[in-house]
Amino acid sequence: MKERLERLKTVKTLIKVHRIDSQETLLQLLSESGYNVTQATLSRDLKYLKVGKVADGHSGYYYTVPSDEERKESERHYIQDFLRGYVAIDWNESVAVVRTFSGHSDSVALAIDNMGLEDVLGTVSGRDNVVFIALKKGSKGEDLAKALKEKIPEFDAE
Repeated sequence: MKERLERLKTVKTLIKVHRIDSQETLLQLLSESGYNVTQATLSRDLKYLKVGKVADGHSGYYYTVPSDEERKESERHYIQDFLRGYVAIDWNESVAVVRTFSGHSDSVALAIDNMGLEDVLGTVSGRDNVVFIALKKGSKGEDLAKALKEKIPEFDAE
């Protein structure tokens, strides 16, 4: 976990210091910094950091990291979406099931995917009013409920 956090910090720094236009370039810079990762790992890191590409004004694009304020604002929107649709949660050893108001399963799943919850392996939105959450190996539903409560004080797992 510590290595991942350090790598994420390095990715952010490299993007802020260099004008990087491709994952290949970023992989090379990471390698030079002592991190030998696959393209798939880098892609997950970029998604986790919410890295985007912006136009450089000359028909090209480069990576950019959102500011802390932009990230907080984005998270506030996801939390609102979650609360707007959330009804109840239950879980077993490896899966949590979130019940939502009719028509809210997609927005609740998207919110969960984008809140950076360490216990979440992935989500599947049901047809209309349910979200299935696959928990990472070793994680429990109680861990997820606690993480949700930390992110969303209004959250109630009852």
